Amino acid sequence: MGAGTRALKRAPGHLGLPCLKRPRQYRHTGVVEFTGNDESTRQRVARSILVNGASTAAALAERLALTPAAVRRHLDQLVDDGHVIARDQRVAATRGRGRPAKEFVLTETGRDGFDQQYDDLAVAALRFVSETGGEGAVREFARRRAAFVEERFDEVAHDRPDLGPVQVLAQVFTDEGYAASVRESPVGDQLCQQHCPVSHVAHEFPQLCEEETAAISRVLGRHVQRLATIAHGDGVCTTCVPSIPSSSSSSSSSSVPSTTTPQSTPKEKVTT
Repeated sequence: MGAGTRALKRAPGHLGLPCLKRPRQYRHTGVVEFTGNDESTRQRVARSILVNGASTAAALAERLALTPAAVRRHLDQLVDDGHVIARDQRVAATRGRGRPAKEFVLTETGRDGFDQQYDDLAVAALRFVSETGGEGAVREFARRRAAFVEERFDEVAHDRPDLGPVQVLAQVFTDEGYAASVRESPVGDQLCQQHCPVSHVAHEFPQLCEEETAAISRVLGRHVQRLATIAHGDGVCTTCVPSIPSSSSSSSSSSVPSTTTPQSTPKEKVTT
């Protein structure tokens, strides 16, 4: 290898971005080479967006204890690599003058780096189930897969008496890799899943989302409404849990709407 040749190696992180074996800095040229430490920090930036949803550079800097300039440098690289996109910040309140701040969200390529290596195999398997057993067989598979919600709910509630029912659900989903949290809304709580380990599969087989929603309804004993899903292009899976239980929850829990894309403020509140 010549003296002027840089040896590249793959970093062990999810995003698979190259880092330099012998990093160098070029002064007064505006050119910056990324080091192994840069790679690790860039992964932290990407994971923070994954866990917390759409984020501004300022929010990321505060959350990760980095300078805004450092965060913007990593965001620029993530955007260039197609892992993140920038968009105008969605706000519910009226802003003052000036352009809205930019917020950053993961693309499908960015999400692919987080534990979704077997999507093609899973899709092929479910296609086979659908072709040989019909929609009913796919539905039964989805129902059995969502059984973890009811199986784990009582256990987590017993171990964490400090949590409310929706917070217990968030913990159950987080334990299964969904990076879930709870946010308040004017009509109750919103169960937000910033990551979905089966989102690519659920895009073709929405029964997976539908049976998860039905399981949520059963453990809470009320009707719930799925407002948005990652599988259909939203930044976060959002389920509205009304504060007042519906009197018809027992009869409607098995047919809860699965993926209704909101056209008003609830979805925007989740992603800000």
